[in-house]
Amino acid sequence: MNRKFRKMGAGVFAFLGLLCLAGCSRSVLNYQIAESIGTLGRYENNEPVETPKMKMEREQREQESEEEQALLDVLGQAEQIALGYEYEQAVAFLQNSDIDKNDDRVVSAIADYQSRQSEMYEYEGDIPHLSFPNLIVDPSRAMDDGYGERMITLSEFEKILDGLYENGYFLIDIHSLVKETEDDQGNKMLASNNPLIPEGKKPLILSIDNLNYSQIENGKGIATRLVLDNNGEVKALYTDEGGHDLTGDYDVIPVLETFIREHPDFSFQGAKGIIGVSGSQGAFGYAVEESGTDDYSENRRTVRRIAETLVQTGWTFACESYSYDRLENYSFDQLTQDITHWEAVIGNLIGETDILIFPYGSEIDYTSEKAAWLTNNGYIFMIGLWPEKDYREVTETYMRQTRRMVSGYVFENSPGVLSDFFQVSSVMDESRF
Repeated sequence: MNRKFRKMGAGVFAFLGLLCLAGCSRSVLNYQIAESIGTLGRYENNEPVETPKMKMEREQREQESEEEQALLDVLGQAEQIALGYEYEQAVAFLQNSDIDKNDDRVVSAIADYQSRQSEMYEYEGDIPHLSFPNLIVDPSRAMDDGYGERMITLSEFEKILDGLYENGYFLIDIHSLVKETEDDQGNKMLASNNPLIPEGKKPLILSIDNLNYSQIENGKGIATRLVLDNNGEVKALYTDEGGHDLTGDYDVIPVLETFIREHPDFSFQGAKGIIGVSGSQGAFGYAVEESGTDDYSENRRTVRRIAETLVQTGWTFACESYSYDRLENYSFDQLTQDITHWEAVIGNLIGETDILIFPYGSEIDYTSEKAAWLTNNGYIFMIGLWPEKDYREVTETYMRQTRRMVSGYVFENSPGVLSDFFQVSSVMDESRF
């Protein structure tokens, strides 16, 4: 015990001695002691120490407080799940959590989620597919080099997301559009499926076209690769006008991730988008094939880590062929060799996929042996290109869908084809005028 407290204790007991001589009561003594040592009102009858009864009551209060906080935390987590329209999962989360299931708030939340689930309806309308290129961060360095026609700016993309959200669109997984059935002989086949969605919402599929960054010159105001930041999140690497490398929301993936974090109801049950990847120029901004004496093993490990993170957060991948060429002009041998090479190089890093995006919308003959080979090798979703209309067809072996490319060229030449989703005039960057 240090000198200060020894002096204080001595003073207190000397004071108590004087009080006792004066004939004061115990309650007065307790009051005076509590006031002297700073515990006034903390203990029962201002006792200078915690009695067994007081300890039991304190521990009970602390336990009740911890249980209340735990219940509030669980309710909050359940609501976050429900914001993504995963009502059944939210109910299961509450029912399986170690909380008081009879609490009125828990009972009310479960009833609410079950009610919202029952109100979902089968959507039978068209399901659009919007496809985006890379984003221009600094138009002053990119517009004069042709990027402005092929791409859109970051600010344009952010405004597009706002417009889509305001118009009731939300992202769904393309896999929800088909279901697997069996014929009388037990053979598996595909059938169209109308997703169940909340009233007032409209489903949308989003994709990114050929995300390899191969056509981007560093220093032109556009991100040049994907990276993992210190938190393990996928971001884009961008070089500013001063030559400084920055990591952040500089391309479609991280911008969309941030938007969904702020608007979780823009993603239906965790769906994000489809990332198209070709192969001849690498993936995500990294060379991945051996070239002379260069060893790209570290690049391959990086691509694999990025891909795993993206899949875990709701993104899916699509093959855009190895060559990123017009596949309709390929012979059967050329096509099979191209896709097989893509699987060996890119598929080996990002994982298997059942989605094929035809570069430039150059689709093959769906009655040909090329189409049969693709479906036999697991490519179920075939994505073409049709800038003016939404088209979807489901057969026993594949689903064919068209996408609309969102680019500067479309903004300037055919803005009306996007008017169902947003007004081009209200999102266009001032650098285009």
